[in-house]
Amino acid sequence: MSGSPAARLNASVEAAATTGNSASSSAEAQRVESSADEAKEVSGCVKTAPPCYDVFINHRGVDTRHTVARLLHDRLLQLSGGRVRTFLDSMSLRPGDRLVEGINQGMSQCKVAVAIFSERYLDSEFCLHELAALVEARKVIVPIFYGVKPSALVLPQAVVHTHEPRDVERFRVALREAKYTVGLAYDPATGDLAELVSAAANAVMQRIEQIESMR
Repeated sequence: MSGSPAARLNASVEAAATTGNSASSSAEAQRVESSADEAKEVSGCVKTAPPCYDVFINHRGVDTRHTVARLLHDRLLQLSGGRVRTFLDSMSLRPGDRLVEGINQGMSQCKVAVAIFSERYLDSEFCLHELAALVEARKVIVPIFYGVKPSALVLPQAVVHTHEPRDVERFRVALREAKYTVGLAYDPATGDLAELVSAAANAVMQRIEQIESMR
């Protein structure tokens, strides 16, 4: 290299500074990019896929939320080692979630539905709409007759008088379908709840395995 020692020294200093600035800029860019990624994750800009549900529990909360519905939810999770995800409104919906959208998502994704018919089931518009939607979507439904008999699945006159004829017919068709589907019967006064939950969970798992084996 030509030039005086001072010039060569200055050139070396400038080169080192340039290299250092380049490395510094690269490192800074990486830090900025990393910070941006973290910010996206925190803000929700990078969204994870919504949970996919294998089972949907259709039930009247006031009758069964703290008994068979919750126990069945937990049993399926345990039995499958966490592989099978079950939609139960009290467990799957969080503050801020849109109720109807969340329920519709759970119904559309599920492979198997469990309909728990209880004393006040037929008084619930939500229960009836869910059941009709599940039947219309041709979902596999496992009925549980919790303190009621299949013959009791008759639409109350109060529902008939307060709903559009089209909805009344949908409800009747769905109830008729459920009435003639083999299910599990349980008498809360004399039955063993643990046995009911175990039998229901086993029936659901068998149905899921059948469906998955056909794919």
